[in-house]
Amino acid sequence: MELNERQKKHLRRLGHPLHPLVTLGHAGLTDAVAAEMERALADHELVKARARLGDREARDLALAALGARTGSALVQRVGNVGLYFRPKPKLSRIVLPD
Repeated sequence: MELNERQKKHLRRLGHPLHPLVTLGHAGLTDAVAAEMERALADHELVKARARLGDREARDLALAALGARTGSALVQRVGNVGLYFRPKPKLSRIVLPD
């Protein structure tokens, strides 16, 4: 899913007050973490995930892999937190600007 800058800005504004719902621990991206992210995206469409990994490269890889595995777009990454968006197939609650 490709988002333009205006859409990303809109999603960042909506995601600012959110708290991380999914946490990647030292084990990295496991099946359980991916399943929890799938459930959270199905329920909320816009989800923050926290990566508690050692170095920056490991965090970057884990957050990118999480987006690729769940079919969601990584809207923003700040420190160890990533903001993901995946619209619901039917009746999305978040309307993106053009």
